[in-house]
Amino acid sequence: MSKGDDTTELKNFHTHTLFCDGKNSAEEVVEAAIEKGFTAIGFSGHSYTPFDLSYCMTEENTRLYIECINRLKEKYRGKIRIYLGLEADYYAENIDFNAYDFIIGSVHYIKLGSEYFPVDHSAEWQKRDTEKYFGGSFDSYCEAYFSFVSDVAEKTHADLIGHFDLVTKFNENDCLFSTVTPRYRAAWQKAVDKLLKYGVPFEINAGAIARGRRIAPYPSAEIARYITEHGGKLVYSSDCHNKDYLDCAYDLCTKTYGSFGIVDFEPFIKSK
Repeated sequence: MSKGDDTTELKNFHTHTLFCDGKNSAEEVVEAAIEKGFTAIGFSGHSYTPFDLSYCMTEENTRLYIECINRLKEKYRGKIRIYLGLEADYYAENIDFNAYDFIIGSVHYIKLGSEYFPVDHSAEWQKRDTEKYFGGSFDSYCEAYFSFVSDVAEKTHADLIGHFDLVTKFNENDCLFSTVTPRYRAAWQKAVDKLLKYGVPFEINAGAIARGRRIAPYPSAEIARYITEHGGKLVYSSDCHNKDYLDCAYDLCTKTYGSFGIVDFEPFIKSK
């Protein structure tokens, strides 16, 4: 969620519905946003990834999703501004980018050969894949992840970089691996430096807070500071999968990241 220059404006541009892995219909989310006082909301269904249908929209649901959000735009005109977005996974296929108002570019998998390994399934899966494919080195695992992240803006035509350090979803207090090793820092800094060239903002994502996995949003404060010190922009989002969490951790995000210069994402959409 984001607040614009008018600090009374609540906005959120990363939301999921029953069309993918969300818990509510799109209209239920709109009604909840209006009740909470939001002035704008953007939907961002998960793009079709044929190798993993557990969380994404099918090709048929993608068509229905586009029709639904465009219908809601008209139905609620004058009550709330609604935008049709897509969370495009790095490995998504057959995206009609012209159909959407904005794209969130995200990496959810590490690909080795023809196999895809989700980085956000569980800590157990992360440990298993690190042992099996990276010799037990989380530095190597994270280097592989950030190498894909560094290309996500170009690959997905992203207007917003999604949960930049998603690889830390299960790593609260560095319980799985260290985020202060020289290799880890070099990996994310290299990715940030490359992405900054696209002029695309990074989201401050509260999704793991809503799921009880973290007590702080993505990216870490260290990464967020680096982004803004090097000319990048930050945008709040809740990564909402449940209408009750549309404004999840807003106060915490404001307190933790407010000094970094948060921007409103809506002008980025309107300027496309």
